[in-house]
Amino acid sequence: MTIRGVLFDVDDTLFDYSSSEQAGVLGHLTTEGLLELFPSPADAVAVWREIMEEEYTRFLTGELTFAGQQLTRTRRFLSYVGRLPAGGLSDEEAELWFARYRELRNAVWAAFPDADPVLRKLAPRFRLGIVSNSSLAYQQGKLRAIGLLDHFGEAIVCAVEHGVPKPDAGIFLAGCATLGLPAHQVAYVGDKYEIDAVGAHEAGLRSYWLDRAATGITPPDGITVIRSLDELVPALIGPDRSSTGSPGAF
Repeated sequence: MTIRGVLFDVDDTLFDYSSSEQAGVLGHLTTEGLLELFPSPADAVAVWREIMEEEYTRFLTGELTFAGQQLTRTRRFLSYVGRLPAGGLSDEEAELWFARYRELRNAVWAAFPDADPVLRKLAPRFRLGIVSNSSLAYQQGKLRAIGLLDHFGEAIVCAVEHGVPKPDAGIFLAGCATLGLPAHQVAYVGDKYEIDAVGAHEAGLRSYWLDRAATGITPPDGITVIRSLDELVPALIGPDRSSTGSPGAF
């Protein structure tokens, strides 16, 4: 089976979202005098992420707007620590509170060290694209900020504009369509096992699960585990061809 295109997830695949989120949360809670309310910094981050996952899912299903999920997260978090005012927070107050976190988080946005070098190695041989559970403008801005946007051009499909999030097969197939390729000629690389790895496999793509944490999970046949993006290059083009070859063999 010849692979001619590669689609990527963004957050925690190409972009080190978790590190920037953790730095932003801990810095924000320290400034706001809230970190001391938790047994440990790890507990604070865990609560933040639990609320984020729940409300972001509501955004992906259309129940909340992107801004709305941020406001809801703010109110839920402040309620959890007992600091939500009796009269609640206005939208403006909640947005200002969240914006202080966002500024700290965005200040440390960065790609994983292996992302740009690997994309540069793949670009001469494969059509590259993105399939992400986010909005197009947000992910384009993020990829631009970390210096990766030029690798993908217009081949970016996001759940908000597509209408259905991963792991629905339709969004993976829409990504393949932006590359002008059938699913069986496209590889997908993502960090979330069920959403990315299983979803892509069931949609008919060749699935690569990026397990940076080395969880030890053994997936079924059809899903290849890689521990870093560096392992993707030999997996796709062979160890003896990772630095040479003719471009664009489409």
